Amino acid sequence: MTERATPFYCPYCAEEDLRPVEEPHGAWECRGCTRVFSVKYVGTKVRP
Repeated sequence: MTERATPFYCPYCAEEDLRPVEEPHGAWECRGCTRVFSVKYVGTKVRP
């Protein structure tokens, strides 16, 4: 997968000023709280 999903806000402080970072791959830097995080899509759950 070459494209990264864009988060709309920081999951820690809800700031919207996010920038992609090089390492680790697919990570985002929050300019509000200075945390670096990544969001991983696991999949969809099949319901019985």
